[in-house]
Amino acid sequence: MLAVRDGDVERISVLFDRHNRALFNYFLRLTASPSLSEDLVQDVFFRMLKYRHTYQPGGSFTAWMYQVARNAHLDLSRKRRLEIVPDEEPVWDEIASGEAGPHARLEHAQDIRLLRRALARLPLEKREILLLSRFQNLKYDEIAQILKCEIGAVKVRVYRAVRELGEIFNELSGEKAS
Repeated sequence: MLAVRDGDVERISVLFDRHNRALFNYFLRLTASPSLSEDLVQDVFFRMLKYRHTYQPGGSFTAWMYQVARNAHLDLSRKRRLEIVPDEEPVWDEIASGEAGPHARLEHAQDIRLLRRALARLPLEKREILLLSRFQNLKYDEIAQILKCEIGAVKVRVYRAVRELGEIFNELSGEKAS
């Protein structure tokens, strides 16, 4: 990114090759729309070029990239109300390995669908913090940098989001059982 910041903009292709899949998965989990996710990834790399002068070499590149991604998503959300449709079966989950029997694979697939539905019901702020911490595997200090808050606040937000996700999942599991 330092080379891109210093004017070697062709090097953005290296960053794209390295990070486009992770960004796509992040957006796919936020929006449940593959086409919208692709558009957002393109927008992020365009913004990275446009705002390359804001990248600070002492900070985490990943945190800076996800801050740009978060801003792109928030801007789009403001322009039009984004709704998640979890029943579209996005490609971001795979069914359990072939080692499990058909019954176990079916149960696993049902749990994945319930988890998707529960995640879709979470408020955007809680969904986003879970995606960053659990799916994108960012460290709490990187998330704190992205959200511009203290690490302790990130820990509390993750805890609350996980707890609420569990409550929603259990509620949906009850619907499934009846």
